[in-house]
Amino acid sequence: MTGSEGPPSFRLAYVPGVTPDKWVRIWNERLPDVPLTLTQITPAEAGGTLLGGDADAGLVRLPVDRTVLSAIPLYTETTVVVIPKDHLVTAADEVTVEDLADEIVLHPLDDVLGWEPPGRPALERPATTADAVELVAAGIGVLVVPLSLARLHHRKDLTYRTVTDAPGSGVALSWPEDAHTDLVEEFIGIVRGRTVNSTRGRQSAPGQAKDERTGTASARRTPAAAKKPAARKPAAGRQASGKQSGGARRGSGGGTKGGRRGKPRGR
Repeated sequence: MTGSEGPPSFRLAYVPGVTPDKWVRIWNERLPDVPLTLTQITPAEAGGTLLGGDADAGLVRLPVDRTVLSAIPLYTETTVVVIPKDHLVTAADEVTVEDLADEIVLHPLDDVLGWEPPGRPALERPATTADAVELVAAGIGVLVVPLSLARLHHRKDLTYRTVTDAPGSGVALSWPEDAHTDLVEEFIGIVRGRTVNSTRGRQSAPGQAKDERTGTASARRTPAAAKKPAARKPAAGRQASGKQSGGARRGSGGGTKGGRRGKPRGR
């Protein structure tokens, strides 16, 4: 973030293969008054750019120096081998490292996989991944890179296949440990998919409900009526006194018995 002398802005660095377009668009929608500027850097330049204050945050490739840089891993890329379209490897949908054992596997100086590739080494290492792609097109060898770099340096005469057991390349959002600003936090929220009104995990305490008018949490109270059931009202016809109801029962019972004791009517 720039100093207090001018309006706020946000500077985002990114390495080749990473596409920040979606996050930049969301930033421009949410913070139209804070311009976001993009700077492409090489993976080797990432640490120096962030620590030197030339960017507020960066979309970089792992690993980073965690003693001075914070990082949020975002995803790990699939690794592929770049080959000519008429190469034997194209007969399979995916290959293993062992399948490349007889190939000349180019190892550019800006390699981001951090490994010793399989196969036979070239006479010298290409300076860049772009140079290595040109050598593949010339039929000099093959190249193992993250998928995004294969797409970035795409050529009509080349294709690629997944290498199932090669190391992947992790991409992370990183910033200086001592420069976690409000704008950095805003971008973290965008990358993590937070909504504009996200409370970032703040919730009402258990046993509390939210007042729809004030938006504040209030303790839930059980109405007194719900705690103790109301007395049951007597059914209709039972409000007479005990003597009256008792007499009625005796009277009706006697009438029935009396009818049975009477003499049969004459025929």
